[in-house]
Amino acid sequence: MKLGIMQPYFIPYIGYWQLINAVDKYVIYDDVNFIKGGWINRNRILMDGNPMYFNVPMFGASPYKLIKEVRVNNDNKIINKNLRIIEAAYKKAPYYNKVYPLIEKILKCNKDNIAEYVTDSFYVICDYLDITTEFVVSSSLNKDCSLKAQDKVLAICKILGATEYYNAIGGQSLYSFTDFANCGIRLKFLKTNNIEYRQFRNEFQSNLSILDIMMFNDTEKIKRFLNDYTLIEN
Repeated sequence: MKLGIMQPYFIPYIGYWQLINAVDKYVIYDDVNFIKGGWINRNRILMDGNPMYFNVPMFGASPYKLIKEVRVNNDNKIINKNLRIIEAAYKKAPYYNKVYPLIEKILKCNKDNIAEYVTDSFYVICDYLDITTEFVVSSSLNKDCSLKAQDKVLAICKILGATEYYNAIGGQSLYSFTDFANCGIRLKFLKTNNIEYRQFRNEFQSNLSILDIMMFNDTEKIKRFLNDYTLIEN
């Protein structure tokens, strides 16, 4: 069984979705500390040809809290303001009429904490892209939460019966091929290949939110993007 584990990121870039799509089960790592300035509550969209951060407003975000403990600000005025930003950015994109209702559903999900909020968005986007990976919420697993880093990941792998563990390429320095092999698990790192597509008539801006890809490409092309990666293994 192929397993992936990551913090819940808000409408993340294509590499994150490649990882979800590549595995059988994907653990939403909601019981680790919130990372301020990271990707849990924000991503980048295209505005007037340039990348722009797009944020989920929150209450009391702190690196001393677990991700699941950070609350979302579901004020309607803020939600509508964010929807107007999406409209201004992508109104003329070819798939705007199909994708805008999805982002509206995501922003209006009314989930109380950021982990549930992002998890809900995963289901919306996976349904659109026909991704059938099973999601598991980390805090629902009976595990030793005193474990850290690789040891905690290995514990989750054992609980769920993983035979292969997939991680994004940026995590190469965090995990040991030997340690995973000693536990009977094959460790693999997923590296996204060069993916480009037309964004209006601008110079291409890479690694934006999946929202950008969805606005400019049909689902069949996005499905091809989902498989456009290289696996690195020992």
